[in-house]
Amino acid sequence: SVFLRHARSRNYVSESEVCKLESVPLDFGDYHPLKPITVTESKTKKMNRKGSTSSTSSSSSSSVMDPLSSVFDGTDPLSLFAAAADPVTTAHPMDGARRKREKDESSAVGNDFEPWSSKRGEILARYTTTEKLSINLYMGSEKGKATTSGSAVSEKVRTRLEELDDLEEGSQKELLNLTQQDYMNRIEELNQSLKDAWSSDQKVKALKIVIQCSKLLSDTTVIQFYPSKFVLITDILDTFGKLVYERILSMCMDNRVSLPDNFSPESVNDTAKETCLNWFFKIASIRELIPRFYVEAAILKCNKFLSKTGISECLPRLTSMIRGIGDPLVAIYARAYLCRVGMEVAPQLKESLNKNFFDFLLTFKQIHGDTVQNQLVVQCVEIPLYLTLYSPAIDWILQCIAYRAPDVLLTEMMERCKKLGNNALLLNSVMSAFRAEFIAARSMDFIGMIKECDESGFPKHLLFRSLGLNLALADPPENDRLQILNEAWKVITKLKNPQDYINCAEVWVEYTCRHFSKREVNTVLADVIKHMTPDRAFEDAYPQLQSIIQKVITYIYDFALLFSVEKFLPFLDMFQKESVRVEVCKCIMESFIKHQQESTKDPVILNALLHICKTTHDSVNALTLEDEKRMLAALINGFIKMVSFGRDFEQQLSFYVEARSMFCNLEPVLVQLIHSVNQLAMETRRVMKGNHSRKTAAFVRACVAFCFITIPSLSSIFTRLNLYLHSGQVALANQCLSQADAFFKAAVSLVPEVPKMISVDGKMRPSDAFLLEFLCNFFSTLLVVPDHPEQGVLFLVRGLLNVIQDYTWEDNSDDKVRIYTNVLHLLSAMTQEAFIYHVDKVDSNDTLYGGDSKFLAEINKLSETVVSQILDHLKTLGKEETLKRQSQLALYFFNTILAHGDLRNNRLNQLSVNLWNLAQKHGFADTKTMVKTLEYIKKRSKQSEMSHFTDLALRLPLQSRT
Repeated sequence: SVFLRHARSRNYVSESEVCKLESVPLDFGDYHPLKPITVTESKTKKMNRKGSTSSTSSSSSSSVMDPLSSVFDGTDPLSLFAAAADPVTTAHPMDGARRKREKDESSAVGNDFEPWSSKRGEILARYTTTEKLSINLYMGSEKGKATTSGSAVSEKVRTRLEELDDLEEGSQKELLNLTQQDYMNRIEELNQSLKDAWSSDQKVKALKIVIQCSKLLSDTTVIQFYPSKFVLITDILDTFGKLVYERILSMCMDNRVSLPDNFSPESVNDTAKETCLNWFFKIASIRELIPRFYVEAAILKCNKFLSKTGISECLPRLTSMIRGIGDPLVAIYARAYLCRVGMEVAPQLKESLNKNFFDFLLTFKQIHGDTVQNQLVVQCVEIPLYLTLYSPAIDWILQCIAYRAPDVLLTEMMERCKKLGNNALLLNSVMSAFRAEFIAARSMDFIGMIKECDESGFPKHLLFRSLGLNLALADPPENDRLQILNEAWKVITKLKNPQDYINCAEVWVEYTCRHFSKREVNTVLADVIKHMTPDRAFEDAYPQLQSIIQKVITYIYDFALLFSVEKFLPFLDMFQKESVRVEVCKCIMESFIKHQQESTKDPVILNALLHICKTTHDSVNALTLEDEKRMLAALINGFIKMVSFGRDFEQQLSFYVEARSMFCNLEPVLVQLIHSVNQLAMETRRVMKGNHSRKTAAFVRACVAFCFITIPSLSSIFTRLNLYLHSGQVALANQCLSQADAFFKAAVSLVPEVPKMISVDGKMRPSDAFLLEFLCNFFSTLLVVPDHPEQGVLFLVRGLLNVIQDYTWEDNSDDKVRIYTNVLHLLSAMTQEAFIYHVDKVDSNDTLYGGDSKFLAEINKLSETVVSQILDHLKTLGKEETLKRQSQLALYFFNTILAHGDLRNNRLNQLSVNLWNLAQKHGFADTKTMVKTLEYIKKRSKQSEMSHFTDLALRLPLQSRT
C-alpha cells in the first residue's frame, strides 16, 4: 500500500515535452544520405628540420565503393563457398583453362539456339515401347588389360590388334527379351564401363565398347523405340569423344601450361599429333560403315590438333559416307548426329549442314519405297506413326540450318520442300525448326501447302498444330488473322478422335485469345465442350484442358469480361476430378489476386468466385497438409479483401456472414473475416464521426455480435485471446460498453486454458512469453475501460489477477512476478487525476470516480496484495542456484518504483534502497546497467521537482563483483 498511496503524480504533457529529442537545425547543402560518398585522404609529411611546418597533401577519390562489396574485398562469400565445395575446380591444373575454352566454343552458338540436351528428355518420354529388346554386350578378356612396363612395344601392338579382331570374332554376349527399362539400364552400364576402362588405361577396350554401341544403331527391329535408342547411344559417343579430346589436349601441356583457347596445329607437339592420328587410323580400320561413321564423328573435334582445315575437309566426307546407309530412318539420324557434332565444333561451316539436308531431300522418296513398306508390315506399324519417328532428326537438322540463316536460304529450302510429293513430314519439321516470325509472316502460304498435302501419310491436324505453335510466338499479318483461324478451325473441328482434337485446340486457343474478342473465345470454348463431353472424353485430357484455362486467364484478366464469356463456367464443369478441379480454381484465384487492381461488388464476379473459392475450400480434409491449407486460405483471403460494397455497409456485412458459412473449415479465413468485420465497424464510426445514430449503433452491435460468436470456433488459443482483446477495443471505440465487457470477460476466462507449450511454425515452444505479451497489452486496454455499475470497482482487473494467481507457472519462471510488476504500472496510472489516454466519447474511471477516496482505497488494497506477492517471490529466490534471478527481479522492481513511485516517502525510499542492495548483494548484477541507472538518477535529480533524487543517489552504493 505504501507504493500506491505514494504513487508519483504525473503530468503527462510536461513529461512528454521533457522527453522529446532536441531539435537541431540542419543545413544539408549538397549532402544526401543516398548520394555516393567522396572520400578525402589526407597525408601529412613531417620535415626533419626543426621549426619547419608540416605540409599536408589531400587527394580526393570520387570512385564510388559499394560498402557491402568493400567488406569482402570484391569477393562474394557465397561464390567462395561454392568454389570451395566444387571438387572439379581444383581437380586438374588445366581444368580452368579447359572450362573457359569450352565456354568460348559453345558461345559461338548463342543462347537463342535450343541445345540438344533440352530435346533429350522429350524424345525419351515420347518414343517408348512395350516390346522386348535385345542387346549385345562386350565380354572383356585378360587381353584387354594394360600390359606391364616390361612388355616389348611390338608385343603391346600385337595384343591390341588381337583385341580388335576379338570384336569381329564374336567376343560378345547377346541379351534377349529385355524390357525398355532393362535396356536403358544396360546402356548405362556400358557408359560406366567405358569410363572405367578409360580411367584404367584400357583404351582399346573403351574403343570396342563404343564400336559395339554404335552397331546397335543399325538395328531397327523395334522401330518405334529407335529415336530413344539414338539418344542413349549418342550419349556414350559424346562421352568417348570428350575423353579422347581431353586426353590429347593433356599431352600438349608444356611446363604445366595448357594450350591457348584458339591454338593452331603448329603449337601441338609431335607426340600428341601421333596419338591423334593413331586414333583416326584405328577408327578407319573398323569394317562396318555405321560404327566407323559414328565413332569418327564423335572425335571430329580432334582434327583441330592435325590441321586447320581438318574439320572442314572431314565434314563433306562424312556427309557422303551417309549415302551408303540404306535404311532411311538410320540415315536421317546419322545426319542428325553429324549436324549435332558440326554445330558444336564448327558452327560456321553451314555449307556442309546444308549439303547434308539436300542429300536427304534427294533420298526422301525412299521413305515411301517398298523396302520400308515391307518392314512396316512385319512390325505392324502404320505409316503415320512411322513418319513421326523422323520428326526429332529432321527438326534438329532444320534447326541447325535455320539458325541465324537469312530469309533467302529459308525461302529456298521451303521451295525445295514444296516440289517433293508427300512432303507433310518435311513441312511439319520446317514449321518446327524455322523462326516463328518467318512462319507467321507466310501463314497463308503454309496453309495453302497444308491443304495440298496427302492426308494418308502425315495427319493434317498435326501440321495445323505446328502452325498454331508458331502463331502463339509471333503475330501474322493483321488482315489474314481471321481467315487463318477459320481455315485452321475447319480442319480441327472435323477431328473425330478427342485426343487429336484437344491437342490442336489447346494450341489454337492461345491464338484466338491473343487476337480476337470474347465472342470468338466463347465459340472456341463451346466447340471444345461439344467435342470433349461425349463419353466423358475430358477425363483423358485434363492437362490440355488445364492449359486452355491457363491461356484464357492469361489473356483475359478483366474478370468482369471473363465471367461474361458464356461458356467459361460450363467449361470449368468438365473438371470432374477433384484434384484437377482444385488446381484450376487455384490458378483462377491467383490470376484474380494478381490482376484485380480495384475492389469490386460486381455480382457476376462475386458469385463466380465464391463458387470457385468454395470448391477449393471443400477439398480440405483431415489429410490436407498445413502448407496447402495456408495457401488456400491466402487465396480466399485475397478475394475477401477485394470485395467492397462502398457505403452499403449492411450488404458488406451480409457478404461476410455468407463467407463465414462457406469457409468454416479454414481458420485463417475466419480470422480474416473477424478483422474485416471489425474494420467495417470502425469505418462506420469514421463515417459517423463517432456520433452513432440508432441505426448505425444497431449495425455496429451486429458487427460486434458477428465477432463474438465467430471467435470461439477458432482452435488457436492465442488467436482467440488476441481477437477477444482486439474486438473488445473496437466495441469500446463504438461505445458498445456491455459488449466490450463481454469480450474482456471472455478473454479473462480463457487465460487459465493457455497450455504450457504451444506449436509455433511446427515446433513446440513454451507459452509464457506469449502470455506475458498478451497480458501487457490487456492491461493497457483495461486502463480506459469504465467500471460496470453493477459489478463493483475494477471488477475486470480483480478477475484477471485471480486468474493469474491460480495459473500454474513453471518453477523456473519469473513471468508471474513480471506480470504483477506490470499490474503495478496499471494501478499507478489509475491513481492519476487524468489518465494518459482515453477512448473518444467513452468516460473512463478518472471521469467516473473523479479521484474519489474510496476508489483510491480499493486500488491501494489491490496494490498491497500485488507488492506482497512480489516480495514473497523474491524471498523464495534466496537459494544459491536462483540468486541471479533474484538479482534481476530486484532491479526490475526497483526500476518500477523509480518510474512510478513518490520516493519522497521514507518507507518507499527505504524499500527502493533495499532492492538496490539486494540486486548487488551476491555479485550477479550487471555493473554497466547499475552504473547507467545511477547516472540516470543523478541526471533526474537536477530537475526541480526531482531534487529528492540527490539524497537517493547518495544512498545507492555501487559494489564491485569482488
